[in-house]
Formats: sequence, C-alpha cells, structure tokens
Amino acid sequence: MIAEPTTLPGVVVVRAPVYEDARGFFTEVFHREEFERLGLPASFAQDNHSRSARHVLRGLHFQLEHPQGKLVRPVSGVIFDVAVDLRRSSTSFGKWVGVTLEAGDGRQLWVPPGFGHGFFVLSESADVTYKCTTPYHRESNRSLRWDDADIGIRWPVPDQVRPIISDADASAPSLGSSECFA
Repeated sequence: MIAEPTTLPGVVVVRAPVYEDARGFFTEVFHREEFERLGLPASFAQDNHSRSARHVLRGLHFQLEHPQGKLVRPVSGVIFDVAVDLRRSSTSFGKWVGVTLEAGDGRQLWVPPGFGHGFFVLSESADVTYKCTTPYHRESNRSLRWDDADIGIRWPVPDQVRPIISDADASAPSLGSSECFA
C-alpha cells in the first residue's frame, strides 16, 4: 500500500494493488501493519455503508466534539469525494480537495479528524463504505453548506442538474456561520 498526499495536509489517497484475472479482482482494503507503516490509524471504532442514487450529494458532515477520521471508498459505482479543512488554526482552513474514486480501483480517501466530508455520486448509484475512528455521536454532528461560495468546491455537477440533498444539508450554515475546530 502507498499513501499519496493531496493538497491538504493529512488528507491522503490510500492506494492498494489490485490483482485482476478472468475471475475478477482482489485487493486489500485494510491491513493494520501497512496502515501503521503509512502513519495512518490502525484501529477504527465504526464501519458505515450508504447507498445513493446518481446525483445524490451527501455532506459536508463532521462531528465537532467527537471528531471522526474517515477512510472512504466506494464498493460499487463512482463518487467525487471531498474533504474540507475546518481547523481554524490551520494554514489550510477553509480549503478543500476532491478526488474521484471508483469501486475496484484500489483507492480510498483518508479524511482526518478536523475535516468536513462529503461526496457526489457520478454513477447510476454508489455504495460507499467508510471506517470511522470514533462512533457516531448525534449531539456533536454538524453540517456545512455544500455550495458555500467561500469554500468554492468545484463539484462535477452536470449543467441543468440539481444535486439531491437532505433537508438537513439544505439548511446547513456557511463556513462563516459554522462552528468549526480550534
């Protein structure tokens, strides 16, 4: 496994070899010793799985009091996965990085605690799994506006398409009004 840095400190694409033959493919998704070698968490508290239709946009989500690191990968479909630095003390506060991930390509995105996370579904549907370093904690769950002009995420939303978002995400605050990390 290798960890490819992104433009945001701490956010990395984890790439594992994919072995393909006539039967299909095989790849390691998590290997404790390899993650330790790469300086990534080797222990997770919760696994999540979501299924979303084309043009669904989930996010941007984070937990303020119980921040989660997330290891994200699609197990079917294609997503545009985004991390936003929400640490006010960081030189990259408010900056974002986006990575297109495709099921079976051996790539995952590591989103450390202190970052907001979201994704947009590019395929007909997508099943997305993510390992979290801390359990879900409803009281500290927060959302940030997905289309905040101050962040300026360039989502690959086709012209004439409105992303499908939850009511909670539709009413999320902008970065300037949001609670963030110190």
